[in-house]
Amino acid sequence: MEAEAISALAAAGAIAIGAIAPSIAIGIIGAKGLEAIGRNPEAAGKVQTSMILAIAFAEAVAIYALVVALIVKFV
Repeated sequence: MEAEAISALAAAGAIAIGAIAPSIAIGIIGAKGLEAIGRNPEAAGKVQTSMILAIAFAEAVAIYALVVALIVKFV
């Protein structure tokens, strides 16, 4: 019973810590992307494409954290 509780807390900690950094990164990417589009509206297409790609990479880190949390929980 005690090992299950420790495993659940470890999984919760892994996903909590693993979700904080990508969420901050996505916020910064969005803010800087909108700032760049505001400064140069003609480059909106290129900026938006790069911004979406960077957000996808940041989101992948959160997915890796979820996988680690599931491994900690069930293995």
